[in-house]
Amino acid sequence: MQIEKNKSLKKYNTFGIDALAESFIAIQSVEALQDVLKINKKTPFILGGGSNMLLTNNIKGLVVHNSILGKKVEREFQHCVYVSAGGGENWHQFVLWTIKNKLGGIENLSLIPGRVGASPIQNIGAYGVELKDVFHKLEAVELATGKLHVFRKKDCEFGYRESIFKQKLKGKFCITKVYFKLLKNPKINISYGAIQQTLANKKIKNPTIKDISNAVIEIRSSKLPDPAELGNSGSFFKNPEISNAHFKKLQKQFPHIVFYKLENGKIKVPAGWLIEQCGWKGKRVGNTGAHAKQALVLVNYGNATGKEIQNLSKKIMNSVEKKFGIRLKAEVNVI
Repeated sequence: MQIEKNKSLKKYNTFGIDALAESFIAIQSVEALQDVLKINKKTPFILGGGSNMLLTNNIKGLVVHNSILGKKVEREFQHCVYVSAGGGENWHQFVLWTIKNKLGGIENLSLIPGRVGASPIQNIGAYGVELKDVFHKLEAVELATGKLHVFRKKDCEFGYRESIFKQKLKGKFCITKVYFKLLKNPKINISYGAIQQTLANKKIKNPTIKDISNAVIEIRSSKLPDPAELGNSGSFFKNPEISNAHFKKLQKQFPHIVFYKLENGKIKVPAGWLIEQCGWKGKRVGNTGAHAKQALVLVNYGNATGKEIQNLSKKIMNSVEKKFGIRLKAEVNVI
C-alpha cells in the first residue's frame, strides 16, 4: 500500500488546477479500498477522472483515486444484455466497448469525459439520453464502515444532473461498479437536430449505433475544447428550467430566445444562450474565460487557480440573473 504525500492533482482534474493532496493513493479493487479505510480514520476524498470538479483549495487528508477496472457481460437475454464496468473505467472507452459488442443505449453519451463511477452521481446526459435510461444498479463502498452496498435505480433518486450521491449521500460512498441494461436491437435516438443534420450531411439514412456515436463525437469535438489541450470541465452550468409565466415575459422582451418545452410544463432555456447574450462568449478574464465556441464551457488558459474560475462563474451568474431574472446553478462540483 503506497501512500504519497503532498501529491499534485494537476493531471487528475480536467481543469488542470495545480492543487495538492495531503496524502494520495490509487486503489484497484474493493478489497484495497476497504483496507485503506481500516487504517485511515477520517473519511477520504474520492477522486475519479476529475472531469466534473473545480478544485479551489488543496485537499487535506487522504485522496483515494478510484482505479478499479473491468468490463463484463453479466447476463444475456433475447433482446437485452446486462453489462458491468468498474468505477475507474474511462467512460468513453466503455461506450466504445458497448458499441463494439453491438449493444445499444449509451451511444449518445459518447465522448463525455470522466470515469464510469462518476456517471450515476451526475446522472450524465447528452443528446436526448440520460444515464438513468440504461441504469440497472451499482455497487458502492460506504466510506464510514467499509461495507459494500447495492443501490437500485429507485435508491439513486435520479434527477436532471442529480442523484442521491450529490445530495444526502454526498461524500459518503465510493462507487466501485455500475451495471447497465443495454439492447441488442436498440431504438435509435436522433431527436436532437444536430445529430440529424450531421447524419444528413453524411447521407446516412439508416444509422447504426456506431453512426450515432461518430456523429456525437464529431459534434462535441467541433464545439468543445479538448481538456488535454485547454483545461475545462465541459458544461459548467445546468440548463435552467423556468415557469411558463416567466418564459412568456422573457419571450416578449427577447423574441429570439431559445427554449425547449418540458413534460413537466416548465420551459428549459439553454444556459449557453443566456451566457452568450450577456456578452461572455469568447471573453477572456485573466487566465480564465468562456470558450469561444461554447459559452457554457469555462476554460483555464494556463495557470489559473480554481478560485479565479469560481470568481468568473459568479460574475457570469450575476450578469445572467440581472438580465433575465434566472439564477444559473453550477453543474460542476466546486471543492
